[in-house]
Amino acid sequence: MTVMTERTSGSKSSDRVVVIGGGLSGLAAANRIQRSGSALRRPVEVVVLEAKDRVGGVIATERRDGFTLELGPDSFITNKPWAADLCRSLDLEDQLIEAAPALRRSFVVRKGKLAPVPEGFVLMAPHRLRPILASPILSLRGKIRLLAEALIPRREKPGEESLAAFVRRRLGREALDRLVQPLVGGMYTGDPNNLSLKATLPQFLAMEQEHGSLIRAAWRRRKDAEARLETESSGARFGMFVSLAEGMGALPRALAATLRAGTVRTNAAVRRITRATNGSGWLVEPLDGPPIEADAVVATTEAHATARMIDGVDPSLALQLRGIPYASSIIVNVAYRRDRIQHPMNGFGFVVPAIEERRILAGSFLNVKFPRRAPEGTALIRVFVGGAAQPELFDLDDDAVRQIVSAELGELIGATGDPIFLEITRHARSMPQYVLGHLELVETIRRKAARHPNLFLTGVAYDGVGIPDCIRAAEATADAVVARLAEPGSIAAA
Repeated sequence: MTVMTERTSGSKSSDRVVVIGGGLSGLAAANRIQRSGSALRRPVEVVVLEAKDRVGGVIATERRDGFTLELGPDSFITNKPWAADLCRSLDLEDQLIEAAPALRRSFVVRKGKLAPVPEGFVLMAPHRLRPILASPILSLRGKIRLLAEALIPRREKPGEESLAAFVRRRLGREALDRLVQPLVGGMYTGDPNNLSLKATLPQFLAMEQEHGSLIRAAWRRRKDAEARLETESSGARFGMFVSLAEGMGALPRALAATLRAGTVRTNAAVRRITRATNGSGWLVEPLDGPPIEADAVVATTEAHATARMIDGVDPSLALQLRGIPYASSIIVNVAYRRDRIQHPMNGFGFVVPAIEERRILAGSFLNVKFPRRAPEGTALIRVFVGGAAQPELFDLDDDAVRQIVSAELGELIGATGDPIFLEITRHARSMPQYVLGHLELVETIRRKAARHPNLFLTGVAYDGVGIPDCIRAAEATADAVVARLAEPGSIAAA
């Protein structure tokens, strides 16, 4: 029996690349491939298959009664340039907005109260010591131990180290429990005892190796930054955190708009991918519709989803992909009348140490962080629930989540009465956990994937969970696809 497949032309007058996943990685890769058409020997058709009814993946923005709700990431950092560069190429630079500089601080919960994170303390590097000494977050003993970091010798023993082990060794247990764990937990929704330092925050490992101390490294970088400001005529265009005036959902929408009509297909979940019967290229089988012939496939889905699709082609590769663990989380957008909240909300939000034994990870004051996110006289707060440390909370029903969020905000920021609304967004198994051995596992995955010509893997599972890292990896993958299709001996040209 002949299996009918989809091919837009009867002859091989063009190449086709199927991108699986219409999130940021898939759209960025498709955009890059399409823009690189002049480097190819013949036209290329790009098809993006997205299982959901919209593009963007975890990035989504909704409007509700004058509020701008971010259902996923609400911003990105600018010290990694790839997201800002992409925005400029999409003519979105005028939409870039900076997080409010006057209130650029956060809080950490200490015995049920919100205390400011010491000024100059960046994740695990103290750039200034006086604010740490004055902070109520650490005990006197904890402060002395942190200051002793400058006397701790660098680690000479080779081998991987967890993020928690590194911080305990250099800054002490109290700094880990009270400062670093909640700050890092807000980024990765993970347990620092399991996270690989080398895979998540390698810059701190480099600081120790280069300077022998995080404190000395931070001081040196601060002096270098001050020297640059004295010599440069103008500073950076934006601060470290930026968003888009219309919300982060504008980015995937703009990317999708650059693609040719018909490129993106929503409600197009993929069952599996197999080698084409003629040995040249691939067959991508959607749940509905005929298989699609492809000269190259770019899989941008979660590692566990990619594993399911390629299980029949390479069970060993699929097994390795399933070795990347994922965490689930809940984002709750909750709005109050401003006079119903006692806390001054004079910062971007708060993080909650696990040692506090509360049922939320963090809360972000979105209307404070970015302008015009909420009507005058109201407050918009994003609360994070679940993650790797409290996976059982993801399975609670919506009523239980509402009760948790209302109770926690009542105790922590003095929120009273019924909220204007409370909207729950669930992200199931969407955050990869870069646990010990992650880099070696990714190397193994890439080595096994390389045995399959014109199969490419990218996405947040491998090289970074942040938006800039995601874009960088997707565009590098797209460049590899283009280079492969341009080779005279590629199977796509057969």
